[in-house]
Amino acid sequence: MTEFLPVSSSGHLEIAHTLFGIENQDNLLFAIIVHCATVLSTIVVFRKDIWVLLEGLLSFKWNYQTQYLTKIGLSTLPVIFLGLFFKDTIEALFSGWLVFVGFMLLLTSVLLFLTGFVKRGDKKISFFKALIIGVAQAIAVIPGISRSGATIATGMLLGVKKEEIARFSFLMVIIPIIGAFGYDILKGELSIQPKTELMPLFVGFSAAFLAGLLACKGMIRIVKKGKLIYFAIYCFIIGLIAIFAA
Repeated sequence: MTEFLPVSSSGHLEIAHTLFGIENQDNLLFAIIVHCATVLSTIVVFRKDIWVLLEGLLSFKWNYQTQYLTKIGLSTLPVIFLGLFFKDTIEALFSGWLVFVGFMLLLTSVLLFLTGFVKRGDKKISFFKALIIGVAQAIAVIPGISRSGATIATGMLLGVKKEEIARFSFLMVIIPIIGAFGYDILKGELSIQPKTELMPLFVGFSAAFLAGLLACKGMIRIVKKGKLIYFAIYCFIIGLIAIFAA
């Protein structure tokens, strides 16, 4: 659910790992597995939109669909750059450092709080704005900074229509997660080891998929109403708890 809600799914995973005393080498694998499940739920929810975009792309014309997919591709460049050149640095952040996660949750809280002072925008996503939103997504690889919160808030601060930025935010994450999953498989970094228990991965995948279906639809309605302040309060409280509980 936290993959779609602007409260940082990676931050909650790190808190959960520490809370339950999980100390193994499969944390990254589990995180990617559940992220893939939420991507699948995104594809299911936006299946009609995705089909329309693909139909437009296959017409081989510079139409709205092709331009939209180009903007999505442009938005993925920053996170792809980080994944290729700073992968080890990013993985080092997933080490159960709750104080750091807590402060990043406070940062997410501030970002969400600022959206409450933004007037309702009616602008469309330009190529430049798509890149800026992509930078926000790349920064959100840090545990504690919400990906959906960062991208949606950035879009709102840029004056983008709420419904449009919510849709773009959920669609733009599909390529990076699938790409990261495929890249790690090709490099053999996510190969299933004999000691790896498959049942927890299956249960985690199933739970994330079902929760994702509900959370994705719910988040779209929440963004339309512009009530992100409640998530700002939540992130602030959880951030403080993480800091003082460390």
